Amino acid sequence: MDTQAPLSYLALGDSYTIGEGVEAHGRWPMQLAHALREAGIPIEDPRIIATTGWTTEELAAAMDAEEPLGEWDFVSLLIGVNDQYRGRAVDDYLGAFNHLLQRAIALAGGRADRVLVLSIPDWGVTHFAAASGRDLRQIADELDDYNAAARELCAAHGVAFVDITGVSRERGAEADMLADDGLHPSAGMYTAWSQLALPAAKFLLHNS
Repeated sequence: MDTQAPLSYLALGDSYTIGEGVEAHGRWPMQLAHALREAGIPIEDPRIIATTGWTTEELAAAMDAEEPLGEWDFVSLLIGVNDQYRGRAVDDYLGAFNHLLQRAIALAGGRADRVLVLSIPDWGVTHFAAASGRDLRQIADELDDYNAAARELCAAHGVAFVDITGVSRERGAEADMLADDGLHPSAGMYTAWSQLALPAAKFLLHNS
């Protein structure tokens, strides 16, 4: 009989990780953990440190308040949309993101191959954005810059980076892909994200 203890999982982020407007089981980290168990990888439901509206620095402060956080078998990180929303320059974002990435690696016992980063989705395609009066092309361009910088940093540190921005643009305006506020993703969109993240997560947890 397999008596392997379930892996521990820490999910760090903002509204996209806490799942604003969806039930707890619909959050993408919860769905990912479920999918991993279905694939035969014993893993606990995640501990989530995330709140709607958090920037990189607000997430860092919240992590400080939760210390000691201990060590985890698997850590995910999705952060930055609120930095972009507030008009933060990409270089400033990258510095703060790098700090969080280093912390995530440390929380994974120093193992970069146990950390998974998701790209920032494009909120500019949502109904909320369309009604906001913001420049939707600028939103897309700025998020592309953020994501390119984060991807490069992850590659430099050997951290897996999963692109969910594409599916957010392809389907993010669909009514059933949005929560009731017309801005945040629905559980259906989070399913798409978790499906994109699953192969990378399986590889990390099978091979590290």
